[in-house]
Amino acid sequence: MSEMLNATQFRAEFPSLADAVHLASCSQGALSSRLAYALQEIGHSLREQGAPWGRWMAEVGRAKERFARLIGARPDEVAVLSCASEAAYQAASSLDWSRRPGVVTTDLEFPSIAHVWLAQGRRGAKVTVAADTGENVAAEAYDAVIDESVNLVSVPLHTYRNGARLPVEDVARIAHARGARVFVDAYQGAGVVPIDVDRLGCDYLVAGSLKYLLGLPGIAFLYVRGGLERQRDPELTGWFGRTDPFAFDPRLLDFPADARRFETGTPPVPSAYAANAGLDLIERVDLHDVRAHVSALVDELAERLTADGERVASPAGARGPQVAIFDADPDRLAARLAERRIWTAPRGDLLRLSFHYYNDRSDVDAVVDAIRACRKA
Repeated sequence: MSEMLNATQFRAEFPSLADAVHLASCSQGALSSRLAYALQEIGHSLREQGAPWGRWMAEVGRAKERFARLIGARPDEVAVLSCASEAAYQAASSLDWSRRPGVVTTDLEFPSIAHVWLAQGRRGAKVTVAADTGENVAAEAYDAVIDESVNLVSVPLHTYRNGARLPVEDVARIAHARGARVFVDAYQGAGVVPIDVDRLGCDYLVAGSLKYLLGLPGIAFLYVRGGLERQRDPELTGWFGRTDPFAFDPRLLDFPADARRFETGTPPVPSAYAANAGLDLIERVDLHDVRAHVSALVDELAERLTADGERVASPAGARGPQVAIFDADPDRLAARLAERRIWTAPRGDLLRLSFHYYNDRSDVDAVVDAIRACRKA
């Protein structure tokens, strides 16, 4: 087993941080030496082997196995897809809305996921939105709208908007008591917080490698709880969604019993290389230590920005790996910070400042000083 990394050693894996402050992991993780090497490696495989599909499929399989291990699942409970939208669509298309038409979501859901639920209205689904406080959603708000007509409850692990941790476990208990399934978008937590799908109690969970898992866009993983009753087969499919993808029978439409039934066409090989580069690093840290390290930085930044008069949108007591502040023009503020080589992620009326294990207190000092300077200017 590889030697575990502490925060200082982990930071050293990201040479780009020598002259930049990366506070945009909620959008795209920082570039590591391993990721740069992985991109060279796939290019080398093309040059030296032409079309090494066996090698490439092994890379995809390794990414699937490692993601399953990361969330406490079995590899046969994980499907490899392209993004969260595709994963949500695959889950939604496999549900029978005629018997139980209800979908419960929240306005703090990432819009790409919420749009998939809305689109199910063509098939008879009826979407209800659990009331939020503007910063978070209480379990009681979900409780108020989940009844026996609800088929699916969607609750993000952390909201993309301000990083707040939602009460997933409580919502899952409420939903299951009323016969509904639970879908969790874990994109804003996987890689910086420990995840155990059994403890969460979810039926579906999606995350991808581009954010805190330190890879690139193009690959996502959909967990589907083993033994989940099949209401119908997913609508989108392809040759990797067959029991034997290499049977090459255009007249046979069979679906595997495991999560592979949600897979579609040829998997994203370059993104699988990138995912493994990120997972190489994630597997060498204790995610409990990562969460504690990140939480300390988040709380310190929130306190210092509040003391400076900034309006912090991330709720104390439920903060995830980011601090979001209100701004009249967050894109402009982000651009001015970028001039100082501080990378951030504006969304709507908020500027998001997100942390990973590679961040340290010098990053907090840098962004606090830079925001002060921007305000004075």
